[in-house]
Amino acid sequence: MKGFRCSARHGYAVEVSPFLPNRLACATAQYYGIAGCGTLFVLEQRETDVQLLRSFDWNDGLFDVTWSESNEHVLVTGGGDGSLQIWDTANPKGPIQVLKEHTQEVYSVDWSQTRGENLVVSGSWDHTAKVWDPERFQSVCTLQGHEGVLYSTIWSPHISSCFASASGDGTLRVWDVKSGSCRMAIPAHKTEILSCDWCKYDQNILVTGSVDCSLCVWDLRTVRQPVAQMLSHTYAIRRVKFSPFYKTVLASCSYDFTVRFWDYSRSPMLLDAMEHHSEFVCGLDFNLHIPNQVVDCSWDETIKIYTPPCFAALQEVAS
Repeated sequence: MKGFRCSARHGYAVEVSPFLPNRLACATAQYYGIAGCGTLFVLEQRETDVQLLRSFDWNDGLFDVTWSESNEHVLVTGGGDGSLQIWDTANPKGPIQVLKEHTQEVYSVDWSQTRGENLVVSGSWDHTAKVWDPERFQSVCTLQGHEGVLYSTIWSPHISSCFASASGDGTLRVWDVKSGSCRMAIPAHKTEILSCDWCKYDQNILVTGSVDCSLCVWDLRTVRQPVAQMLSHTYAIRRVKFSPFYKTVLASCSYDFTVRFWDYSRSPMLLDAMEHHSEFVCGLDFNLHIPNQVVDCSWDETIKIYTPPCFAALQEVAS
């Protein structure tokens, strides 16, 4: 396991570059995001350690980060001041653009993976999602409908102009940007939903992670009840991610200080629980380039890079 310490900064989100297998970025905040500024760390993993390439400071906490899908140097972060910041790792002076329309914290940002579509979606505590063209200085559209804070906004990897959102109102919603409307609202949990993600292999499958400590897998064709429900976490689930390598495998991180790995096609569904942090684990990502490698970040001021032991067994079964 490799690690990096971001001193006096508490990790909120981490994402591996879609272009460079050893590059990752972490969005952090001072004082647990309650006050103070934020720092974006751009890191390079080497054979035995993790090296700082560049860090960017912002005057408020940074709660999420997403890499550009069209330029390997560009990233977007979401801040506590309601703005999105666009950064260029080749430009050390600060953000190349600041997009300010949200009236409260931006808790989620995601860059569209659909070919030919250069859009960013943001989710805010002001109950709205906004879609942005990074080439322009204003949002393309604002989508309203949630009755609570938006914690997660994730583009579909399959369908253009389509994203999902998870909210404090307990619903999972699917949006069509072209029509500017909500296509589906699923009352997925009775408590706040802090995260959602799309399956990489099936355009109808999503997962939600909630304050009720459960993960639920949903099939958009039959939403009366979840396809699977996973219980094992002891506190709120902060982030969920589907594996890019296995259709039914996913990861979750939680305020119970753990990262857990699941396969909802198996019994039992829990594959592994990793306990290598001493605070809330908020950020989580799979490396698209290095099979089964996972990165995470925590309020304990550390970023970890590792391969969960359970994935070695999955690889053996697959081969």
